[in-house]
Amino acid sequence: MNILEISLLSLFITQVIKIFTVYPFNFSRVIGSGGMPSSHAAFVSTLSTSIGLRYGFKSDLFAVVAVFSLIIIYDAGGVRRAVGEQANVLNKIIRNLDPKHFYKSTDKEIIIKDLKELIGHTPVEVLVGTFLGILFALLNHFYF
Repeated sequence: MNILEISLLSLFITQVIKIFTVYPFNFSRVIGSGGMPSSHAAFVSTLSTSIGLRYGFKSDLFAVVAVFSLIIIYDAGGVRRAVGEQANVLNKIIRNLDPKHFYKSTDKEIIIKDLKELIGHTPVEVLVGTFLGILFALLNHFYF
């Protein structure tokens, strides 16, 4: 497989794995963000490792891909995780407020919904995703 194909395959397989990491099984996890393992980390670590294996880990191409991969991994486990934690706090605050402040003026429809809380990843989820991505790249390079 070429590098893009194996990277996309690792992304897809990692997303499918998420279905089985929660009980009861949740098939909507295939298209959702967050959760175990991080498909973002798997995707970019497959890409980076594959580039390193093909073009050398001292190549300029690997350096560029590695930098962008680290940014994405940091975002998945840091920034987006913080956003999810903030959403959790905001949802709790909103639930304790008077609901009449959230009605439209013309009817009694509530205009606010819970914010999405499962956005980012824990460090373990990122680490598992990264290892899976490296494994996909190694298997592709040496066996396919």
